[in-house]
Amino acid sequence: MKRTVIKSTGRYIPSRLVTNDDLASMMDTSDAWIRERTGIEQRYWIPEGEIVGASDLGLEATKIALDKAGWKAEELDLIIFATLSPDIFFPGPGCLLQHKLGLSSTPTIDIRQQCTGFLYGQSIADAYIRSGLARKVLFVGSEVHSTGLDKSTRGRDVAVIFGDGAAAVCFEGVETDKETGVIASVLHTAGEFAESLMLELPASRLPERGLLDCEDVARLYPTMNGSKIFKLALRRLPEVTLEVLEKAGMSLDDIDLIIPHQANLRINEAYQKTMNIPDNRIYNNIQKYGNTTAATIPLALDEVIEMGMIDTTKSTLLFVALGAGLTWAASIYRFGE
Repeated sequence: MKRTVIKSTGRYIPSRLVTNDDLASMMDTSDAWIRERTGIEQRYWIPEGEIVGASDLGLEATKIALDKAGWKAEELDLIIFATLSPDIFFPGPGCLLQHKLGLSSTPTIDIRQQCTGFLYGQSIADAYIRSGLARKVLFVGSEVHSTGLDKSTRGRDVAVIFGDGAAAVCFEGVETDKETGVIASVLHTAGEFAESLMLELPASRLPERGLLDCEDVARLYPTMNGSKIFKLALRRLPEVTLEVLEKAGMSLDDIDLIIPHQANLRINEAYQKTMNIPDNRIYNNIQKYGNTTAATIPLALDEVIEMGMIDTTKSTLLFVALGAGLTWAASIYRFGE
């Protein structure tokens, strides 16, 4: 049977460390205020004044992942790029990354599932591999949030949350009778909540895509109904966890480690409590990086592998996320030799 396995992972974080105290010098906030509401202590942003896009961070993460896999870029059958912060309005950053890798015709798919980008991307890679359309697939989740945040007091509820960063995963199709690789995936969308977390401009639905007048500048920055998103997460994350476990014919006892999306530590703590998950079976790193959206889960996966927190010959992981769209999803992955 053909299975989709993770051959390697890689991550890249820009060099500019931004602490909560640094943000306090830009807006009316404090380290205590940010920690209490989000659990975030710091994040990394691209160097101030430099021209760096999502494809640039993604390129660095890709180089690391390809090197670990022992692959050349020319061997890739497909590139899947997830981001909500593309370098330019169009074309997508997958095309830009493909060119930066020195490739001339390798197909790319750009997806806009935001915080669930890795889960949607993994399911696409799995479908391509199982169908025989691809054998080696690169997934990249990359974000440059810092250049699109309102860093005034008006925008602090959103600005303090997000960080820049990228992660890459090399997926490969293998023939095996073992129950390994991507075991099950569940994906959901509820567009009725789209305006609860969104960036409105530029927008093709308006007569003019840009600003209408100077009073519209706030519409260039992301907005969030934090309380609504929090409540939806507390409902949907446990639901989709149980759904994917049922689909896989497993229970939580079969899972060695859960890696949730890193949107807010308080959400993850509430989810952990609801599901009665021990501290040693869930991983959070939002304290260090903030919310890197499409990069959060693969970035965390790369870290836990590097730190030896899981056994890459047999550990079973559960990934779960909820984000703008509204989208939410979960998947189960089992490592195996």
